[in-house]
Amino acid sequence: MPNEILSTIKSPQDIKALSEQELNTLCEEIRKKIIDTVSVNGGHLSPNLGVVELTVMLHYVFNCPLDSIVWDVGHQCYTHKMLTGRYESIGTIRTEGGLSGFPKRSESEYDAFNVGHSSTSISAALGIAQAKLLQNDDSHTIAVIGDGSLTGGLAYEGLNNAGRFKKNFIVILNDNKMSISKNVGAIAKYLTSIRVRPTYLRIKNAVEKGLTHIPLLGSPIAKLLKSSKSGVRHMVYKDTLFDQLGFRYYGPVDGHDIEALRNALSAAKATKGPVLVHVVTKKGKGYQYAESDSASFHGIGQFDVDTGEPISSRKDFSTVFGEGLCRIAESDNRICAVTAAMRTGTGLLDFSRIYKDRFFDVGIAEEHAVTFSCGLATKGMIPVFAVYSTFLQRGYDQLLHDAAMQKLHMVVAVDRAGIVGEDGETHQGVFDVSMLNSIPNTTIFSPCYFDEMKQSLNTAIYGCDSLVAVRYPRGGEIARPDDMQSSSMNYDIYGDRNADKLLITYGRLFANAVEAYEKLKADGESICVLKLCKIKPIDKNAIEFAKGFSRIHFFEEGILAGGIGETFDYELTKIGYSGMYKVIAIEDKFIPHASVKSSLRYNKLDAMSMYDIMKND
Repeated sequence: MPNEILSTIKSPQDIKALSEQELNTLCEEIRKKIIDTVSVNGGHLSPNLGVVELTVMLHYVFNCPLDSIVWDVGHQCYTHKMLTGRYESIGTIRTEGGLSGFPKRSESEYDAFNVGHSSTSISAALGIAQAKLLQNDDSHTIAVIGDGSLTGGLAYEGLNNAGRFKKNFIVILNDNKMSISKNVGAIAKYLTSIRVRPTYLRIKNAVEKGLTHIPLLGSPIAKLLKSSKSGVRHMVYKDTLFDQLGFRYYGPVDGHDIEALRNALSAAKATKGPVLVHVVTKKGKGYQYAESDSASFHGIGQFDVDTGEPISSRKDFSTVFGEGLCRIAESDNRICAVTAAMRTGTGLLDFSRIYKDRFFDVGIAEEHAVTFSCGLATKGMIPVFAVYSTFLQRGYDQLLHDAAMQKLHMVVAVDRAGIVGEDGETHQGVFDVSMLNSIPNTTIFSPCYFDEMKQSLNTAIYGCDSLVAVRYPRGGEIARPDDMQSSSMNYDIYGDRNADKLLITYGRLFANAVEAYEKLKADGESICVLKLCKIKPIDKNAIEFAKGFSRIHFFEEGILAGGIGETFDYELTKIGYSGMYKVIAIEDKFIPHASVKSSLRYNKLDAMSMYDIMKND
C-alpha cells in the first residue's frame, strides 16, 4: 500500500511512537509524495527533498505547536506541512484556494511565521522566544536556516543578538553547500572548514568528560573553559564563529541519519541558552536528477518524473536578457553582471562562464549588491544587477541613498516583474514600479517583447546616466499583432487615433489590451491603445497625445498607489485635461497564490475585463 505510514500521520504526535525503521520508511514515502506533487504543480523540489529527515526528527524530538519552528525562506516546508495535518491537502499546494508553497500563520497553528524571503528566521524566532520568556513560557523556539541564507546580513544581526539569550533557543544550520546557485564567499569557505573537521565535537565532549572525572578541580575547570572567552578556551576547543557569538555548537551532523539527528536535537533541547546545530544535508536528496542538478530543480514548473525533463521549455525573458547582456559585454569590457545568488534564475549562467572576471555573485545580499554596484560605477564600470522584483524591495534604501542620490549609472534588470502566480504574495512582483517611481534620478523601462527588452537594455546602458531599471515578466513573449509598428522606445500607438476612448497600459498587459481592442472592434466599437515602454519619466508627447481623448482608462499590473497610472493622471491634470480618467490597478492588498491568468482576471486586468470596462464605461 503506497504511503502506508504517511497517510496515518494526522499530527506530529503520530510519529513519536515510530521505530527507527518506520521513520526511515516514512522519509521514503514523503520523498515520493514530494516528487509526484511538484511534478504536477511545480514548486521547490531540491530544497524540500534535502530536509525530509531533518523535518521528521524536529517534529519527533520537539513538541509543536507549543515549540515553535521558524523556517528560513520557507520553500522547504512541504514535509512540515504533511506532518502537521495537511497531508490530504498537499496535492493542492500552490494552486488557487489550496495550500501555500510557504509557511502561513493563517493556514495552520504549526506555521509560526510567514516567510518567503531569505535570512529572516533567526530574528523572527528570537522575537518569538523573547515573547515566550516574558510570558513565562518554557517551550523551545527553533530557527531552521540554510547556509545560503547566512550570506544575508540580517542573519548576522539576529545571531549577534541571540547569543545573549539565556533560555531555550536553537538555530538549525541546514548546510547543503547551496542556496539556489552554488554558495559563494567567506562564509561558504568557513562552513567547509568546519565540515572537514569531523572530530571537533568528539574532542570537545571528550575534554569535558575527562575533566569531570578529576577530583575537586575537574568540574570547575570544565565550567571555566565553557564560559571563558580566553585564548585558553580557544586552544582547547578550537571555537567556531558560533561559539564566539555565544552559541553552544553541535555538529557537523549527518542530516540524513535518523539516529544522529535524534541525538543532536535531543542534546540541543536539553541545553539552556542559545544552541546551534550544524546539519549537513544534500539538496535534492533521493531524486537523481535533482541531486545532480539541484539548481535547476530548486524551483521548477511541471516536469516528467521519469526523465526529469520540464513539460514546457519555451524561451523566456530571463534567457533573452542573459543573451543580450553577453552580446553587449563582448565589445565593452566595462560591463559587469551582478547577482544575489540567482545566477541561473536571472539568465546569467553563460555570462558567468564567458566573463568570469566581470561576473559577481554576492550571495543572498540584495542591499550589498546595490551598493557594491554603486562602487563599481564610481570607477567607470557599468554594473547590471539582475534581481527578481520581489527581492529588489530589500534594496530600496541603497537604490535611493547610494545610487540615485549620487546619480551613479547602474542598471537594474528587474526579473519576474508583475504577477508571478503560484509562488504567491511573498513573490508577486507588483511593488517595484511604485517603489522605483518614488526615487528621483531614475529611469524605468517596461518592455513587452524580446526585441524591446534588448533595445531597452542597450538604451539603459548607453543612453542613460543614472539609475535605470529594465523590468520584464516571468515566462515567455506575449502575442504581437501582425500590424504592430514600433515607432520609438518611449511609447507606441495602436488602433484608431480618432476614437473617443483611449486604453493606456505597459508591459505584457498590452497583449490583453490588443485582445480587448479586437473584441470591441468586432462589436463596432472604436478605441485606441497607447503602449508605454519608458514609464519613468513619461514622454511628454505621449501625455499630449492622450489629452485628445475624452475617456481614458489606464490598466496597470502593479500597485495603484504611487504607480504610473496615478503619475499619468497628474501629468494630464497639469496640462489642463478635463475628460474622464480611471486607473484599473491592484488596490491596497497582497495577491494570494493562483495562476497568473486567474490573478489577472481577479484584478480586472485580463482581456475580458478590459473589454467590459471599455465598452460600458
